Amino acid sequence: MSVSDEARGATTRAGEGPLLLGVRHHGPGSARAVRAALDEGAPRVLLIEGPPEADGLVALAADEGMRPPVALLAHVLDEPGRSAFWPLAEFSPEWVAIKWAAAAGVPVRFMDLPAAHALARPEQEAGEPGTPGDADVNTDLNAVRIDPLAVLAETAGYDDPERWWEDVVEHRGAGGDAFAPFDALGEAMGVLREEYGAGGHDRDLVREAYMRIQVRAAQREFGADDVAVVCGAWHVPALRQKVTVAADRALLKGLPKVKVDMTWVPWTHRRLSRASGYGAGIASPGWYGHLFSAPDRPVERWLTKVARLLRDEDRLVSSAHVIEAVRLADTLAAMRGRPLPGLTETTDAIRAVMCEGSDVPLSLVHDKLVVGDVLGEVPDSAPAVPLQRDLTRLQRKLRLKPEALERELELDLRKDTDAARSRLLHRLRLLGIGWGEPAESRGSTGTFRETWRLRWEPELSVRVAEAGVWGTTVVAAATARAESDAIGPGALADVTALAERCLLAELPDALPVVMRVLADRAALDADVGHLAQALPALVRSLRYGDVRGTDTAALGEVAVGLAERLFVGLPPACAGLDQDAALEMRGHVDAVHQAVGLLGELGAGPTGGGTPRVTPLGAGMRGRWYSVLRVLGERDSVAGVVRGRCVRLLMDGGELAEGEAARFMGLALSRGTEPAEAAAWIEGFVGGGSGGGMLLVHDERLLGLVDDWLTGVPDRAFTDVLPLLRRTFSAYEPGVRRTLGELVRRGPAAGGGSGSTVAGGIPGFGPELDGERADAVLPVLSLLLGVGPGPGVAPGAEARAGASTAEAGAGANADDGNGLVGVG
Repeated sequence: MSVSDEARGATTRAGEGPLLLGVRHHGPGSARAVRAALDEGAPRVLLIEGPPEADGLVALAADEGMRPPVALLAHVLDEPGRSAFWPLAEFSPEWVAIKWAAAAGVPVRFMDLPAAHALARPEQEAGEPGTPGDADVNTDLNAVRIDPLAVLAETAGYDDPERWWEDVVEHRGAGGDAFAPFDALGEAMGVLREEYGAGGHDRDLVREAYMRIQVRAAQREFGADDVAVVCGAWHVPALRQKVTVAADRALLKGLPKVKVDMTWVPWTHRRLSRASGYGAGIASPGWYGHLFSAPDRPVERWLTKVARLLRDEDRLVSSAHVIEAVRLADTLAAMRGRPLPGLTETTDAIRAVMCEGSDVPLSLVHDKLVVGDVLGEVPDSAPAVPLQRDLTRLQRKLRLKPEALERELELDLRKDTDAARSRLLHRLRLLGIGWGEPAESRGSTGTFRETWRLRWEPELSVRVAEAGVWGTTVVAAATARAESDAIGPGALADVTALAERCLLAELPDALPVVMRVLADRAALDADVGHLAQALPALVRSLRYGDVRGTDTAALGEVAVGLAERLFVGLPPACAGLDQDAALEMRGHVDAVHQAVGLLGELGAGPTGGGTPRVTPLGAGMRGRWYSVLRVLGERDSVAGVVRGRCVRLLMDGGELAEGEAARFMGLALSRGTEPAEAAAWIEGFVGGGSGGGMLLVHDERLLGLVDDWLTGVPDRAFTDVLPLLRRTFSAYEPGVRRTLGELVRRGPAAGGGSGSTVAGGIPGFGPELDGERADAVLPVLSLLLGVGPGPGVAPGAEARAGASTAEAGAGANADDGNGLVGVG
């Protein structure tokens, strides 16, 4: 597309056609200039780059309940997920123009390509998903394959486009010719358009054709010189160019179209930031908002804000720090040849003076002030789907105000209000509206308490619109969604998780459907892994049902049936597993063990309706489960890590007689067992965060068995089993590893352990200190310390055996003063 000299150099002053005000979106300097130009030009109609479907929403901008940042949201009626946003901040030129028009009584019309066409495209061009191409770009600059700001900044000798924009526009003083900035920027863009054309984006040509048609229509209605246009500066040369109406209509002919709906939604400063992926993003929305709102002395006011923030974080920042930071910012600006300190200078001054050179508090300043967590507000009169209105009603009733700043919410489910809040958040999660996410409680871990992490993002408005197809209220929509998810394809574990979510969300109408599907799929699913994944979720659901007073009798019957089938199917499923499958099965065994224990606890209490159970829900189940564990622990065909864990669970449950655990370990670590299999058994028995380190500390017989086995591992197999043992022992606390190292180093005579002893001492320990074995460690220690092998000591099998004993027993204690390096 070629731009004529007439179009490139044309002025935008009134009296020479429409008043074209080319701006940078979200630029406070452009916003101030637009306000001054409109005061000077006094147009009779104002055209703004944006979807024409929003014309009926302009009046809401004058409502007292409307507080930017806000955004126009357009979505396809039949497919709400296909949507687009047009964000506006307090310092956006378009918002300033709308507010000016509302105060002056001037009609406002949007003139960009309709959203009905923009959202009908089969796929969106590169840029932020959900935005209509370059409707939200910096001067529509990112819509081209070059960055015009970067080109202009480089031409002016700047290496940073933001600094160039600050010096040329943001630091421009008030007064002078109100139209001069637009003349200069329009001419610069004309040169760039002449050089780069449309930048390879043909859709810009279509948009500009529609804009020209709207400008002509406004001129016919209000007069050629009484029309003002606020648009991205990139479009100004195209709007000035002489193009026939027929040519423009030809570009628009045959465009696809869909039915769309549009409304206002709250927006955030964080979503205006480039870091969020927003195509028109600015690096520092909080800083730009400050520049726009500060009446005078912006640097002094900004540093005062920073000082207040740091004081709130208990950092020592005084008035003297503020004064010195202002002086340093002014000095840096003078040294760098800038008219006023910008964000770069103020940031450097904050780091040096207030943060003492540290970037840690500086990151807080960037997050809280430079970007910010401002969340806009939209009046109740704005159009909204029924589900959104019901959600707003519940938010007010429960005093849960949406906030852009992430916060934690502690709920006590014994209180009516907190229980209602929990139900709402769980129902929203079921609908895919992730306003809140469950978090780990820092206080009580009982089922009567919940902790949520809340944060409202603008995209959740789209999720609400999407969820509106399920119902007009939150509870109706969540019920319909749960029923649909239950009958849809999915694994057994998915259905059990859905049942748990229905109980948490208290959806009594959906639960019968979910339970019927759950019972059917549980009866047909023969995969032990699926059953093992499903049982814990079912048991948790029973616990939550008890907390909320829900009748879960049917759920309990399904849980008991699943457990019985697991008891039968688990032994054959644990045979012939490779390493990865064995580790996964160990996790299943742990989960089922915990679930069976909870079933027994739940059996002693009343049902959800408050009626006491005559027969405990898990009566006799623990005994049968321990029988299954014993079978698994005794079968050689079961993977070592699973056998070791089963023996450990039996011992923890008091199901092993005195000395029986040592017998199991002795069999597993016998000479005929492959070293890798024996190491896996040890990992299952004392690894995996099961407190195995303390077990070895207090039972020296088991420790002696491990040490005796390790010293007898052949040379060729030692390097193979070492990674398994290192993974096991490295999970222990440093104090546990240190104690184990001391026990191995000095032997049982000085250990004072409480474990049982046998005649002749514990295997692996002698009655007295073995000097020869102790000396065998010296070559290894010399090698580790880099001083070479000890004189007169030839490394051999005995030396390696002694070193391996220290390695396995002591763990990695390079920092505990013992100088022992091992499997930890």
